[in-house]
Amino acid sequence: MDHKNTTQTPGGSAAASTPGAQRRILVVEDDPTIVDAIARRLRAEGFQVQTAGDGPAAVDTAEAWQPDLLVLDIMLPGFDGLEVCRRVQAQRPVPVLMLTARDDETDMLVGLGVGADDYMTKPFSMREVAARVHVLLRRVERATLAAHTPRSGILRLGELEIDHAQRRVRVTGEDVHLTPTEFDLLVCLAHSPRAVLSREQLLAEVWDWADASGTRTVDSHIKALRRKIGAERIRTVHGVGYALETPAPGTPGAPGAQPTPVTGAAVEGS
Repeated sequence: MDHKNTTQTPGGSAAASTPGAQRRILVVEDDPTIVDAIARRLRAEGFQVQTAGDGPAAVDTAEAWQPDLLVLDIMLPGFDGLEVCRRVQAQRPVPVLMLTARDDETDMLVGLGVGADDYMTKPFSMREVAARVHVLLRRVERATLAAHTPRSGILRLGELEIDHAQRRVRVTGEDVHLTPTEFDLLVCLAHSPRAVLSREQLLAEVWDWADASGTRTVDSHIKALRRKIGAERIRTVHGVGYALETPAPGTPGAPGAQPTPVTGAAVEGS
C-alpha cells in the first residue's frame, strides 16, 4: 500500500529545531497505522510530511520532493529500506532515522553502514520519534555552521587527523568517510582523549538527549566507527563507556602537538 500526503499544520509553528522554515520529512512505512501515527505527530511538531509505503515509491518521492530527513522502515515491499537508503544517499546526502522490528544488532550495523544516522526498534513512542527527528536536524544545522566557521589547524592524534571545518577524517593518511553521527561521536571522544566517557555522556553530547534506553544506540555507533578508524583506537570500559586511545603525551601526534595541515579532498559519507 502506498499513500502520500503533504500537510502543513494550519497556524502551526515551525519545528523548534528549524526556526523560520518548515522542514520536510518523508516517512516510509508499509503499516498504515504506524505511518499515520508518525505523520500526525510530526505534523503536530510543525513539519511538512509525505509518506510512502514501498521502496520504489520512497525513492521516487525522495527524488521529486527533496526531503530534509527520512524516517525509514527496513522491511518494505518492492525493495527494503536498506536499498532505499543506498539509492537516496546516492542522489544527495540526507539524514535517515531507520526503523526496525527486529532487535538485531547486525541489522542495525548494516543500516548504519549504508548511511542511516540513527535507528529505533519497534515498538516505540511517537514522542521519541519526534525527539529523534529534532536531534538529527539540529546535528545537520551544527554541521553546516561548523563548515562555515573558520578554525585554526587540525586535531591530530597519532595517525588520526580530524578537520572540523571540512568535517574530514584521515587515518594513516587515507580518507575515512564517516556519517554525520559518526563524525560527531569521534569529535566528542577526541575532545577528551584517553578519558572515559559514559554512554549517558555521549548520548547527551552527540544525540542531545538523555535516556538509558538509548545506550544501545551508542554501542552500535561505536562498533560502526571502529570498523572505519580501527577497533584498537576506541577502548571499551565495561559497565562505564568508551575512550579514544591516543599516543602517550610527548610523542609525535599526541594531544597538544602542533596541528599539521592536511591536503587533498575528502567527501563526508552518509
